[in-house]
Amino acid sequence: MSANQAYAKVPGDDEEKYNNVAEASNTVPEDSATTKPSVTNSPMIAILSYCGSSILMTVTNKYVLGGRDFNLNFFLLCVQSVICLVTIESCKRGGLITYREFNMAQAKKWFPISALLVGMIYTGSKALAYLTIPVYTIFKNLTIICIAYGEVLCFGGSVTRMALVSFGLMVLSSGIAAWADVKTPATPGDATNDGGLFSMLNAGYVWMALNCICNAVFVLAMKVRIKVTNFKDFDTMYYNNLLSIPILLVCSLLLEDWSSANVALNFPADNRTSIISAMVISGLSSVFISYTSAWCVRVTSSTTYSMVGALNKLPLAISGLLFFNNPVTLGGCSAIALGFVSGLVYTYAKINEKKTKEVEVLPMTKMPTSRDT
Repeated sequence: MSANQAYAKVPGDDEEKYNNVAEASNTVPEDSATTKPSVTNSPMIAILSYCGSSILMTVTNKYVLGGRDFNLNFFLLCVQSVICLVTIESCKRGGLITYREFNMAQAKKWFPISALLVGMIYTGSKALAYLTIPVYTIFKNLTIICIAYGEVLCFGGSVTRMALVSFGLMVLSSGIAAWADVKTPATPGDATNDGGLFSMLNAGYVWMALNCICNAVFVLAMKVRIKVTNFKDFDTMYYNNLLSIPILLVCSLLLEDWSSANVALNFPADNRTSIISAMVISGLSSVFISYTSAWCVRVTSSTTYSMVGALNKLPLAISGLLFFNNPVTLGGCSAIALGFVSGLVYTYAKINEKKTKEVEVLPMTKMPTSRDT
C-alpha cells in the first residue's frame, strides 16, 4: 500500500480506485495505440506488466507488514513516498516524463487531499498487516460500493440494476471470506481462533472498514479537486507524494516507538536486508503501477483496462495462497470466485452505463410532448 495506489489501480488498486480519477484527469486518450510494432505498443505486455507490478507491490507490502513484530507503518509509507518522489523526479530530469513545478498556492489547496491519502494508505497498511491477501483483496471490493453511493450523494449519480447485482455479490463474497477466515486457524494447531463472534470483529476487519470509508472519501475529494486544478497524472503523483511525506514523517516520530529495542524488533539482524529490500521494491512497484496503468489505457482502451482490473483480482488473491501459505479452503476459494465474478459484473455494468449515456439524446434536443406543454 503506497501513495500511488490511490489513483493507479485500484484500491486495488483498487482498486476501483483508481478508474474514476483516471477519467477525471483525462491524460490518456482511448485506443490511441499506433500500429508500429514495438514492445511499448504491445497490449499483452502492457497488461502483464500492470498485473505483475500490482502483485509485486501487494506481496512485498504483506511481507513487511505481516512480520510478527513490525509496527512502523508510518515509517514504511514514508519510505515508499520518498522512493516514488525520487524516482519521478529522476525521470523528469532525464526527460522521460513531465509535470508542473511546485507551486505553494496549489500545494495549500492540495494538502487536504494528501491528508486524506495518508489516512487511506495507513488504514490499508494496518488491514493488510492483519488480514491475508485473499481476504484483503475481496474486501477491497466494498470500496466500490462506498464510492458508487458517495457519487450518488455528492454528484447526483445513479446506480443501475446490474451494478446492484454486482454489489450484492461483493457483499456476499466478503461475508463468505470473513466466515472462512475466522473458521480457519491462522496457524496449524491454533486453538484460539475458534470462529467465535468476537474473533470476527478483530482488528483486521475494523481497519478494513475504516479503509473502505477513507478510500471512498479520498477518491471523491480528489475527483473534485482534479477538476478544479486540472492536474494530470504525474502532477497528482508528484503532489501526493511530496505533501504526504511530512505528514507521515511527523506521525512516525510522534506516534511510533523509535527506541533502540523496538527498531531492533522491527529490523532483526537475521532478515534486516530482506525487509529493507522489500520496502524499496514496494515503493518502486507503486511507480510501475502508475506507469503501466496509463500504458494499458494507451495501447488498449479504458474499457479493456477496467476489465483487466477486475480480472487482476484473481491472480492477486492467488498470490497470497502461493507466497504466504494461506490455507486453501472451500469457503476461501468460493469467496475468491464470487469476488472475481462480482468485479466482472460491475465492469460490465459500467460499460453498459457508458454506452447508454453515449446514445442518449440531450434533454434540450427532445421535442416537447403534450404533457411537457
